[in-house]
Amino acid sequence: MSTAIAELEDLRPRLFRLAYRMLGSRQEAEDAVQEAFLRWHRSDTAKVRSPEAWLVTALSRICIDRLRVLSAEREAYIGPWLPEPLVEDAPPPDHALDLASDVSMALFVVLERLAPEERAAFLMHDVFDCGYSEIASALGKSEAACRQLVHRARERVRRERPRFKVSEASHRRLVEAYVKAIQERDAQRIAALLAPDAVFVSDGGGKTWAALRPVLGRERIARMEVGVLRKLPGRFNIRLTSVNGRAGAVSLLDGQVFSVTSFDTDGQCILSVMRILNPEKLRHLPFAPSRED
Repeated sequence: MSTAIAELEDLRPRLFRLAYRMLGSRQEAEDAVQEAFLRWHRSDTAKVRSPEAWLVTALSRICIDRLRVLSAEREAYIGPWLPEPLVEDAPPPDHALDLASDVSMALFVVLERLAPEERAAFLMHDVFDCGYSEIASALGKSEAACRQLVHRARERVRRERPRFKVSEASHRRLVEAYVKAIQERDAQRIAALLAPDAVFVSDGGGKTWAALRPVLGRERIARMEVGVLRKLPGRFNIRLTSVNGRAGAVSLLDGQVFSVTSFDTDGQCILSVMRILNPEKLRHLPFAPSRED
């Protein structure tokens, strides 16, 4: 591999991070990145001073076009929509994400409410440190218009997604306790770990059982969790793993991936439980149950 091609390939993880945040799907993100590289190789790039800026611009345009299509599809989606989870026991180097808070399920819920161009401008500026000139080039707008897009998006994210500085140890401790309470079918302990106004969101996409609306309140969530477990056929097991860069859980039914759960916490209690059950979002997970499962 030539030095020039190797340098381009080094950009792939960063481009994937942008595309995934835009589209909420690993496969869609990988396809978008591949399309950006194809456009690079088909274009006259001999005089391009910054391949990275060129590729970020091209990728942003690809993602905006794709997001417009996906947004229309998601309006017809059955029940709440959650992104395809990134589940990694040990994230591979090519997808080693600075995940933590900026690709959390909770943030994705807010990003879904932004228009495609607002989402792109916000992510390019606040997450990827792109200048307004780069954003303007990607979106085909003036720098002043892009400043307004970023400002509106940032205000909405701040308003709808308050951030708590939570250590990974505190977050993981809560998730471990919740998983143990689930395993032991202890509704009282489940409720005690949840905030009084906690919310449970499940994404089944109309392809499996899932609540069509968010479930609000810790007592209702706890009763529902235990009630669902009692009705499940087969051998159920739940274990900790990494979901979008933070401690989460994978559930298995008769050894097959049944659901992936992400948690939002403030370090003291669990604020939200977000569960993906749609089998189309789980079938490509790089996850193998351990022998004891």
